Amino acid sequence: MERNVGTTDKLVRIVLGVVAIVGAVALFGGVGGLSGTVGTIVVPLLLAVVGAVLVVTGYTQSCPAYQVLGLRTLGR
Repeated sequence: MERNVGTTDKLVRIVLGVVAIVGAVALFGGVGGLSGTVGTIVVPLLLAVVGAVLVVTGYTQSCPAYQVLGLRTLGR
């Protein structure tokens, strides 16, 4: 896949991804006051998936959504 994510974009994605994953782990552990199936399973799972996608797209500097939309931050 073609690289289309620039350095600043890469760093922002990785930092936000790690924050999302840490937040998901905290929610899985019961921190945050959410209750019920949605609060204890669905929200943390979605947050973990979003965080993982951000980290992977930042690390590989390749974003499929950017490719579809014709966007490119690489070289800026």
